Amino acid sequence: MTHTTASRKIFEPAVLGALTLPHRLVMAPLTRNRATPEGVPTPLMATYYAQRATAGLIIAEASTPNPVGQTYPDITAIHSPAHVEGWRRVTEAVRAEGGRMILQLQHGGRVGHPDTSGLTPVAPSPVPLPETIHTPAGRVPSVVPREMTAEDIRTTVADFARAARNAIEAGFEGVEVHSANGHLLHQFLAENTNRRTDAYGGPVDRRIRFVVEVTDAVAEAVGPERVGLRVSPGNTVNGIKEGATGAIYPALVGALAGRGLAYLHVGYADPDSPVFQRIRKDWPGTLIANPVLPQDRIPDDGGLAHGERLLAAGADLIALGRPFLANPDLIHRMRTGAPVNQVRDAYLMYVGGATGYTDYPTLDPGA
Repeated sequence: MTHTTASRKIFEPAVLGALTLPHRLVMAPLTRNRATPEGVPTPLMATYYAQRATAGLIIAEASTPNPVGQTYPDITAIHSPAHVEGWRRVTEAVRAEGGRMILQLQHGGRVGHPDTSGLTPVAPSPVPLPETIHTPAGRVPSVVPREMTAEDIRTTVADFARAARNAIEAGFEGVEVHSANGHLLHQFLAENTNRRTDAYGGPVDRRIRFVVEVTDAVAEAVGPERVGLRVSPGNTVNGIKEGATGAIYPALVGALAGRGLAYLHVGYADPDSPVFQRIRKDWPGTLIANPVLPQDRIPDDGGLAHGERLLAAGADLIALGRPFLANPDLIHRMRTGAPVNQVRDAYLMYVGGATGYTDYPTLDPGA
C-alpha cells in the first residue's frame, strides 16, 4: 500500500445517517437476475454480496414493491414473507463479513410485460416503451401500459411504504427510492411519459408530486434517516425524454430538501454539469454520486480518479457499479494500485448461475 493512495479522501471514513462508513466507496445497485422466478433472493446472491462486503455501503439491487412493478424475469421483490426471508439470508451473510446494506425499491412502470409478471404494466400515461423488452421467452414487443388511476397511485404509494418496512424487517439498514433510469417514478417526471392533465401531470410542480409522495410515505414508514432517493438527470434510458431537466431537479430537490433524508444519489453524475452543480448547491445533506465510466472497459484504477473528481465537486460518497461487480476485492485493489478485473459482458445479466457472478478472482486473501 502506498502512502499517497491510502491517504486520499475517498478512503476516509464518513457518516451516513446512523451509519459510520469505513470509507467513501459505495457499491451501486446492479440488477443481475439471479433471484427465483417468484423474486426470492437465492443463496448464490448471499455469496455474491458477502464477497463484496468491504464496500463502505452496499446498495442492493432493485427490488419491486408489488407484483405489477416487476420489470424482467428473475429480479428480486420485497412484498411477501418469502422475499423478506430470502433477503434476510443475504443481509446476515453481509453483516457476518462486516458489511452494511440498504435496499433499492424500484417499480418498473411501463418497463414490464404480462409474459413476465402476468399483469399489464401500469404507468402515468398509456405510452409504451419504444423498444422490445426481455421476458422469459426472450425479447418481445412492449405493450401499452394501463394509465394509473387515482386509486392506483394511492395503493402504489402504500406499497412502497410497506416494502420499506419489509426491508427493515429483512435486516437492511435502510432503503433507496428509485426515481431514475426510466422506471415508474422517472416516468412521472418526464414529459414524454407523463401526459396527464390531473394533479400529477403538466407543470413541473405536478410531475414531481408522485415522487415526493412516495418518498414521504417511505420516510414516514421507516424514518427519514433510513431513506435515500436516486435520480438520473438527463438520462434517456428506457425511452425517457424529461424535458426541462434544469427545472425538474431544482424543484424536486427543493421539495425534499427539508425532509431529513439520509442522502440523495445522483446517477451518471458529471461534476461539470450545471444540473449536478445546482443539485449540490441546493441539497443540504449527504450526496452520493455515481460517475460515468467508459462503456468499453473499467479504468485501470477502478474508477478512483473519476470518484476523486466528484468528491472535489462536492459529492460526499462515490457509488461504483461495474468495478464492484468484477472485483469483489475492489477496495484492496484501489488501495494498493493492483490491476482490476474487467467485466465479462456475456454473463452480465440474463444467464443466471455463478459464472460471471461469484467467480471473479480476488487478490486479497481476506476479500
